[in-house]
Amino acid sequence: MLVQNDLLELIPRAFDESNLPLSGRQSGKVRDWYDLPGGKRLIATTDRLSAFDNILAKVPYKGQVLNQLSNWWFGQTSHLISNHLISSPDPNASVVRVAEPIMVEVIVRGYITGVTSTALWYRYSLGEREIYGYRFPEGLKKNSALPEPIITPTTKGGATGHDERLTCAEVVSRGLLDAKTWDQIQSAALAIFERGQDVARRAGLILVDTKYEFGRAADGSVMLIDEVHTPDSSRFWKADTYQARFGAGEDPENFDKEFVRLAYAEKGYRGDGPPPVMPMELWAGASERYIRIYEMLTGENFVPGSYPVNDRLVENLKKAGVL
Repeated sequence: MLVQNDLLELIPRAFDESNLPLSGRQSGKVRDWYDLPGGKRLIATTDRLSAFDNILAKVPYKGQVLNQLSNWWFGQTSHLISNHLISSPDPNASVVRVAEPIMVEVIVRGYITGVTSTALWYRYSLGEREIYGYRFPEGLKKNSALPEPIITPTTKGGATGHDERLTCAEVVSRGLLDAKTWDQIQSAALAIFERGQDVARRAGLILVDTKYEFGRAADGSVMLIDEVHTPDSSRFWKADTYQARFGAGEDPENFDKEFVRLAYAEKGYRGDGPPPVMPMELWAGASERYIRIYEMLTGENFVPGSYPVNDRLVENLKKAGVL
């Protein structure tokens, strides 16, 4: 069992970036990827933690949790829609089918909450009652459950470089997707979310909202890509304290990476200018939380991979015949 001192010692050695004997490395905020022959791609998930559109730190085992938890969810939802996963030769890496990303981010919400400009509660608190094409009644309270989950799509990046709100009807009317494909994606997203809520409920958590990404395979079929129900892509609350806190008008007890954002917000940082230096204990605590979420959702013990990650990764990729 990992304790905070172990995690503190690992922070300087956390997996910052991959350095593999493959050409054409590309990088996002958290993942590095390399195209492989035969329409395949290697994705290496690092320990980078991003928030406010900035990479803020390296968190030990974060990459392993994201990779293994997503792959677990791919297995849990493959009967609902196919996904891009082929194999996972290392705790921090997966080989996937190359997909052309669909340029609509599919956000499913089960509660009215959130403070960002695209969040339901933020729009509602400004007096809006028609949001994302849905009509909301008067008198709703922050953090209350919606009658049923809804889909609130956004563009990916958009003309401004930021996600732009869409209605479900606009996805088709703007020509982003044809009606048949969009119907398939909406049905799959709601089914995956329902599965996620069931699993979270048994784990003592509430899956509040999440984002899904979909892509087209070489044959044109739609598949689930990226990550699923991780602390990065989803909002979780602790179930056992939700009702009491809601009744008292308090925010629910979050159990994802939101506490990192809140720690920065307390210091007045919301993404503008250089981020403040935070104590190492924050990142050790984040590591503990990621690991705990993995264990709660999967019901499995987390088996930490060895560090340094890149050396292990090269060795495992050679064993798997990827290198």
